[in-house]
Amino acid sequence: MDAIALRDVTKRFGDVRALRGIDMTVETGEVFGFLGPNGAGKSTTIDLLLHYARPSSGSVTVLGRDVAEEPIAVRRRVGVLPEDFAPFETMTGRQHLAYAIEAMDADDDPSTLLERVGLGDDGDRVAADYSTGMTQRLALAMALVGEPDLLVLDEPSTGLDPHGVRRMREIVRAERDRGATVFFSSHILGQVEAVADRVAILRSGTLVAVDTIDGLREAVGVDTELRVELAAEPAAIAPAIESVDGVAAVTVSDGALRIDCSADAKLRVLDEIRAAGGTIRDFSSSEASLEDLFVTYTEGSA
Repeated sequence: MDAIALRDVTKRFGDVRALRGIDMTVETGEVFGFLGPNGAGKSTTIDLLLHYARPSSGSVTVLGRDVAEEPIAVRRRVGVLPEDFAPFETMTGRQHLAYAIEAMDADDDPSTLLERVGLGDDGDRVAADYSTGMTQRLALAMALVGEPDLLVLDEPSTGLDPHGVRRMREIVRAERDRGATVFFSSHILGQVEAVADRVAILRSGTLVAVDTIDGLREAVGVDTELRVELAAEPAAIAPAIESVDGVAAVTVSDGALRIDCSADAKLRVLDEIRAAGGTIRDFSSSEASLEDLFVTYTEGSA
């Protein structure tokens, strides 16, 4: 059974088409990153998953249940970290968790959850006085109540310091290992790359890619960045490299050539540089990052 299935989903707001025929499945037990620039439709999609909004057409199934037909049954099995969580003004962190535990009819220990997210010493403080990062940790603890089958995390790294980000990643991996599915949206693409099994990229309400990060690299055909330092002016060599099979782009940066190319094109590029009269002082290569791929899919022609 898929944890999430969207079938030909559209969503209109008046004359605006926020989502255009989305077909997407998230497998049970995977960490799934959901990406897109501002206004792409990410928040709208999450609203549909949680039945905060209804699709204009198509179907949304979560944990084997149609969200429109069984919203309460779905919500009892889903933990949510919303993007703009605001704590109650007079309640402590511990009281927030007690409230969530009662609402979910769960038997979690608030102290255990506070410790897990790094708020063990702050549970009895009024949560309205928390920093942004502490508020985010509290929201994550509330999402974990009841060991949900699906976690929906919207910008979970917001406000977190490096220690908080690391702890968040550890929790995401632990939940996956427990058997839960984690669906999360984030603008911090390095965090997505560190934990996601697969990612989806949304552009202008259209799903333009769903794959592993390695699969995205292969599909785009730009999986390596080659940096070559030359003895002479690199700009004179750049035109000769642009026609090499497997090369997508050539730029000059910091006095070196930067070449986006497929992995099997690296040797051809170095040979062409020598053939064009270039003297190579040093070179290095790295795989295209998720950020590079994101730009390609959302701004390029992919």
